[in-house]
Amino acid sequence: MKNIIIYTLSIICVFSCGRSAKTSHVAESSKEFRMAAIPVHVSSPEAIAEYIAYHYWDNFDFTDTSYIDLPEVTEQAFANYVAVLMELPDNLARISIKNMLGEAEKDTGMFIYFTELYDKYLYDPNSPFLNEELYIPVLEIMINTGLLSDMDKVRPQYRYDMAMKNRAGTPAADFKYTTIDGSSGTLYKIKSEYTLLFINNPGCSACKEIIRDINLSPVINRRIESGGLTILGVYPDNNLNEWREYAEWFPNTWINSHDTDKSMDSLKLYDLRSIPTLYLLDSDKTVLLKDALLEAVEDYLIRN
Repeated sequence: MKNIIIYTLSIICVFSCGRSAKTSHVAESSKEFRMAAIPVHVSSPEAIAEYIAYHYWDNFDFTDTSYIDLPEVTEQAFANYVAVLMELPDNLARISIKNMLGEAEKDTGMFIYFTELYDKYLYDPNSPFLNEELYIPVLEIMINTGLLSDMDKVRPQYRYDMAMKNRAGTPAADFKYTTIDGSSGTLYKIKSEYTLLFINNPGCSACKEIIRDINLSPVINRRIESGGLTILGVYPDNNLNEWREYAEWFPNTWINSHDTDKSMDSLKLYDLRSIPTLYLLDSDKTVLLKDALLEAVEDYLIRN
């Protein structure tokens, strides 16, 4: 919540201050986005956040489909909206999303346009706003809307099913693993205060970067040295020769393994749409962080 004032002021400036910097396309179309003015009596950060959550789209006409062809207006407004959502309590952000998409359901084209934007901003692994928890209410609405056909609901239903697996606060799915020396184990047999599950692929440049960054992390290495953190690297696919050749990248203090039964993929135990993937688990293998950035893992370990 501490950054909500910064976001709020920036958005008020963008949408309420002078507009001389608007693009010629916007000027020609005479279309613009104006966020609902925040009343003077709404002054605390919490009250401002709540007001924006309920009223951000008050002045937007969801039946005017010409906005779909003006991303410099509509998508920019949406990007700023998502930035605000990131600063809201989850329950308030979810309510805001449901209310907003409820308005978007006034027109099928507009509804599809905004759900695609939610996909781009909240679901795309490369998005700086990636947030599966806030994407879940979007999927729920897509699954239940009368605007989409049963065929159109297949993808959101699958994404919803995967999003509900291994959520923060729930037990991680157990699986068997086999290490580089042929020994075997299971996730739940690892005895450690924290387990960092690192799902990776041989030859993946991003995986090598993660390995390097973890090796350079004082926070993580202190935890490993004290015995409070175990890193379990797991290769979920079939090319074991390539996996063995990749072994030299892994420190001896980590468990380097492959998924023995290939259950991560075949049973869809974990969402493998983005590799590398990090999960931070507690001693009971409850998920603390899902599909997390390394910085988020470090921050958690510093605070706990």
